[in-house]
Amino acid sequence: MNNPSLKSMSMLAVLAGATLLSACGHKVAKVTPQTLPPPVAAPTATIAANPDMIQMGQSTTLTWQTQNANDLTIQGLGTVTASGSRTVTPTDSITYTLVAKGPGGTQDATTRVTVTPAPAAATGSQTNEGDLFARSVKDVYFDFNKADIRTDEQPITSNDAQFLERHQDVKIQIEGHCDDRGSEEYNLALGDSRANSLKETLEKDGVSASRISTMSYGKEKPFCNEDDEQCWQQNRRDHLVLER
Repeated sequence: MNNPSLKSMSMLAVLAGATLLSACGHKVAKVTPQTLPPPVAAPTATIAANPDMIQMGQSTTLTWQTQNANDLTIQGLGTVTASGSRTVTPTDSITYTLVAKGPGGTQDATTRVTVTPAPAAATGSQTNEGDLFARSVKDVYFDFNKADIRTDEQPITSNDAQFLERHQDVKIQIEGHCDDRGSEEYNLALGDSRANSLKETLEKDGVSASRISTMSYGKEKPFCNEDDEQCWQQNRRDHLVLER
């Protein structure tokens, strides 16, 4: 005798099994993680003037470097290349502002050029000699904690030596300067090494040692008082002074 309940239960079991097999055979789609683009690097910018203090009528050289920027301007000069230099002759003290813009944002850098009046009380020969020296002889800059002459400063030392060779009566003092990091004793020693490094370089280029004296100021007489790399670079220098 057939049992209807048993038949119903058998049918349900068959349907459940078929459903289970169908589910097991269904493929689940793989989820691919989203790859984010790399972050855009922010622009960097530096600018310096050499020398940063001149007399009225004299010139100075602006030197700048940037990275990650495609729109560069210097206030008063207009659009400039990513790195370079420009000789300028400002009539008044001025701050030159470099603005570097790129996909990663905007970066500013500044350098200050101080213009002083030409001295009135001096003999004609002294004035001419002093002006010529200030226009022709440039300071030499150093890397952090270094006293060796940088490759990019060698044209400056060669130019200084050529001027001294053309003017045999000129004597100079080389002042070694440092930024304000480190102890006073350490910076005095570093400034002395920097001054003597330039003296040796000028001697190799034919300038007599008897015409060159050296002195270290360490961090005692900074040319810039801001607490940043641009200012520190201005203070890491040999400053050449005409001896009367």
